[in-house]
Amino acid sequence: MTESASETVSGSVSAAAAETGSGTDDGVRRITRDELRTLFLFESLTDEQLDWLVRAGHVEAVEEGRVFAEGDEATCCYVLMTGGLRMCKLLQGEEVEINRSTQRGVYAGAFNAFFGADDRKGYTASMYVLEPSEFFVVDAAAMAEMMNTWFPMAVHLIEGFVMGMQRTNETMGQRERLLALGSLSAGLTHELNNPAAAAVRAAATLRQRVAGMRSKLAMLADGTLDSTKLHKIVAIQEDAVERVAKARELSPMELSDAEDSLSDWLDDHDVRNSWDVAPVLAAVGLDVPWMEEVLTAVGPEYLEGAVRWLMYTIDTESLMNEIDDSVTRISTLVGAAKQYSQIDRAPYQVVDLRELLKSTMVMMSGKFEGLTVVKDLDPDLPPIPAYAAELNQVWTNIIDNAVSAMNGSGTLTIRTKRDGAYAVVMIGDTGPGIPNEIKNRIFEPFFTTKPIGEGTGLGLDISWRIVVKKHHGDLRVDSKPGETWFKIVLPIHPEAEIQAQADLT
Repeated sequence: MTESASETVSGSVSAAAAETGSGTDDGVRRITRDELRTLFLFESLTDEQLDWLVRAGHVEAVEEGRVFAEGDEATCCYVLMTGGLRMCKLLQGEEVEINRSTQRGVYAGAFNAFFGADDRKGYTASMYVLEPSEFFVVDAAAMAEMMNTWFPMAVHLIEGFVMGMQRTNETMGQRERLLALGSLSAGLTHELNNPAAAAVRAAATLRQRVAGMRSKLAMLADGTLDSTKLHKIVAIQEDAVERVAKARELSPMELSDAEDSLSDWLDDHDVRNSWDVAPVLAAVGLDVPWMEEVLTAVGPEYLEGAVRWLMYTIDTESLMNEIDDSVTRISTLVGAAKQYSQIDRAPYQVVDLRELLKSTMVMMSGKFEGLTVVKDLDPDLPPIPAYAAELNQVWTNIIDNAVSAMNGSGTLTIRTKRDGAYAVVMIGDTGPGIPNEIKNRIFEPFFTTKPIGEGTGLGLDISWRIVVKKHHGDLRVDSKPGETWFKIVLPIHPEAEIQAQADLT
């Protein structure tokens, strides 16, 4: 379609040809110097520069249809002379129109070829003509030579600006990730500290109770406690242990009444320190009728020793349950942290989106204080191939924004469903909503509504790039006062999605 840069640059035409626009021996129609000057892109160039462009470029007539496709090798820069064009980008397998123009001089294609070979690998959008049109076409290599020869300072400035923006995006993106990681680490530390502290306290109390039981064993060994009653005490002990396992949780009022009744009964039967014993017995559902059975079994003489033995047994069983619960909680948190960070797992793998969401919510649970959290996770949602750790970052960014928007009061909803060939994750909040005037800007880099120092404005930009660019999905928002929904759409079979996009081009 175009000549090589060496051929177009070295091809010579007479000054008259440049003025009159006569063709060359190769049959390619050249533009005239005067025509070039009417295009706003070239109006300030010198005659010598315009003559160079006359030789380097050519006029190309294009019928209605596509001129080039997004992703194709970027070989030419197109400047509209007559007709009209529209530009489109692929989004979730569909082409979305991003611009339409009939203005002479608008340009598209390899106009940024002077950035270097790596930056002109492919067209960044698809171009269609609306009607039979004419373009002034310059080869990408010639465009790069022209810019670097005529405007070296401008090229350096533009390239520096672009590269600076890229480095800034990378640096701020890393800072955004570190800030999110720091926040999650603080929350995880807090969550781990609670069960760890509970286990330490329970272990210390358990040591005291075991020491008390050793004392009672010493009484049994020296004959202070009648061995004939031992079998009855052991039977009562086993019954108490079963009651610990089956005990229902009492309301504060029920527990207080049970403690008072047991304390009065113990006082009436001369059991010392009833205020210390009664709460332990009442907590597992041991009541006055049960204590009467103990009295009948061991007799008044050994009631004190039997009650103390039972208290130690119940207390140790309860403490061991508390330690078990605490350690299980710690194990669950560590498991969630591994799932969230995807340690020891391949970056790209088949994942269950529900498990990713659950692990993220466990990691962020410290931020949910005062909020109602609703999980509506479709059990039939199939696993999908994805970059799991990066999707966890998407959930983190969106959930964190939702929590911040609700300011400690509201409902956070996490929902998943299948929509044809796509898996859909919806994250909703009952905050004030996103004003219409900024709704179209929330995915822009560095745009944030948070106070200075609290946000970098890259969370949603990073999320958009992860979902749209890396997973060939879609990320959109629907908001009104009191209800905001972020909708993440991911292909269940991404290889089919990629092929569909390729077919379109």
